[in-house]
Amino acid sequence: MSGNPRNGRRYRALCVAQRALQLPCWLCGREIAYEITGPEAGRHPAAFTLDHLVPLSRGGDLLDPANARSAHRRCNSARGNRLTTAQPRASRRW
Repeated sequence: MSGNPRNGRRYRALCVAQRALQLPCWLCGREIAYEITGPEAGRHPAAFTLDHLVPLSRGGDLLDPANARSAHRRCNSARGNRLTTAQPRASRRW
């Protein structure tokens, strides 16, 4: 296979399908600004990105819809290639 698979038709179709679901960010639970598209989406922290439950660097499948998740750009970047995310701490105030 030559070229970047993220530029391929199957990957773009997966992104379109995931975006169409209009799901909240799977990492923080907040709404994603799906209206941000085009070149500005690549820089906007609240824009949609396709994240992978199992990061690609950890053996996750780029094109598996079961591995695809909707995320904010900032949340996806902050998570990096970790398998889990930090869970909110319970308050010590009773």
